[in-house]
Amino acid sequence: MSGGVPPYVRLANEIAAQFAHRSPEDAATAIANHLKATWDPRMKQALITHAESGATDLSPAAALAARRLQAAR
Repeated sequence: MSGGVPPYVRLANEIAAQFAHRSPEDAATAIANHLKATWDPRMKQALITHAESGATDLSPAAALAARRLQAAR
């Protein structure tokens, strides 16, 4: 993949947008639960690694959800 936003980042941000009506804490919990239930472990790990690298292309709620996924391991 050359340039652009990785697919897992785009998807995480799209999911986060669906929960934008919730508080950031509630949104992050809902996003993390959704990712746990539906994403392949490799995608979850890629998102966690991306968030840990200090990436700025994740929405705040998606970044918090990635941290919650990591903490749940």
